[in-house]
Amino acid sequence: MSLLAILRLQATILMVAWACGCSNAPARVEARVLANQPYQFPERLIIAAVDNDSVELFSRAGSTPRGYDIIAAYGPAPPARRVIRSLEADYGLRELSAWPIIPLHMHCAVLEAPEGTDRAALLTTLSHDRRVRLAQPLQIFATRGEKYNDPYVGLQRGFRQMNVADAHPWSQGEGVTIALIDTGVDIQHTDLRGRIATAVNFVDADAAQFQRDRHGTEIAGVIAALANNREGIVGVAPRARLLVYKACWQLRVDADAARCNSLTLARALVAAFDSHAQIINMSLAGPEDPLLRDLIREGIRRGIVFVGAAPADPGASPSLLHQPGIIEVASTENRSALRSVLYAPGREILTLLPGGRYDFVSGDSIATAEVTGVVSLLLAKDRMLSSGAVYDLLRNASARPRTAATDNDYVDACTAVIAVVGRGSCAQPAEAEH
Repeated sequence: MSLLAILRLQATILMVAWACGCSNAPARVEARVLANQPYQFPERLIIAAVDNDSVELFSRAGSTPRGYDIIAAYGPAPPARRVIRSLEADYGLRELSAWPIIPLHMHCAVLEAPEGTDRAALLTTLSHDRRVRLAQPLQIFATRGEKYNDPYVGLQRGFRQMNVADAHPWSQGEGVTIALIDTGVDIQHTDLRGRIATAVNFVDADAAQFQRDRHGTEIAGVIAALANNREGIVGVAPRARLLVYKACWQLRVDADAARCNSLTLARALVAAFDSHAQIINMSLAGPEDPLLRDLIREGIRRGIVFVGAAPADPGASPSLLHQPGIIEVASTENRSALRSVLYAPGREILTLLPGGRYDFVSGDSIATAEVTGVVSLLLAKDRMLSSGAVYDLLRNASARPRTAATDNDYVDACTAVIAVVGRGSCAQPAEAEH
């Protein structure tokens, strides 16, 4: 039976759901966390941190180590939230953003002091308040390479570790088309304005839910969030074009967990071929599937570069994305048994959420998106690069994390781009070529 005939049997194909994770009692980081509000009076802003030892856990697919698997993420403990509220009341402060920092057992808040406040005196007073572990001004830092006016760029840990800023003077993914086969995306998010060329729903006709889907929005933000628009963050490839194909459906309104099936994924792959996508990002996990395997092989034959999340246990059972020609990615925090896997930072990566919001997420899904962005930077400089050549460039441009106690390497974007350009260095970035 031909592929076209198979796709036409949509009404008779059983929905084989896979690649998902859900929790019995998920909790949420508050919507106020890193809400997208401009800091109009930076001279009045401070950072205050309080103890946060008892952390409430919740499950989020975007925060998992393996695509849509299950893992607990973090949130502020009620006592920490109460302390911040009491500091607001006692000192006349107003919380603008807040987020827990698990490695330091702290809950951090950006607080705005009243007009006319002596910030130095306030910080001195707060530093002697026994409820406060840390009090400091909200400071501004400059990245190397192109300068950004995006307010959260300083919080983008993966962006910094992968040396993306130094790659941007050479390439920002301009002219490269990336297909996201995932959930829907908030295509009206201010940090994606003008980046999405196509948005197609292969799951249902619910346009409103398409806009509310979390996982796809997170992936799109990591790859292509706009640079220098005075909003939020900067994507790894901020000038790439995104083709959004919803093939996975969100299981809960307030969580990222999602499912896909053979049919929806097959239809999305065919659409990506028809739209001449140069890269296909598949930040998901699932079993070997003959139909999808053949489609992916056809895409590779056409010269499309596939970037996918590495399987958690490749020896346990065959995996859809573990096949020749696919660039497999894992986060540096999740060691893979596969020697061919590439790594990218995958813990607490700042990205987009639906509704114009931002938050930190973790896992192989996000690491996969980061590498997809770097692939776009390479193809923008040489459209004829094969998947194998791209993989070799990324493997050769990997750098060992200085503080890691493992053999994990992560991709260095600038080193890879310089290897394609054939001149310049990452220590002394070139003038922008745009």
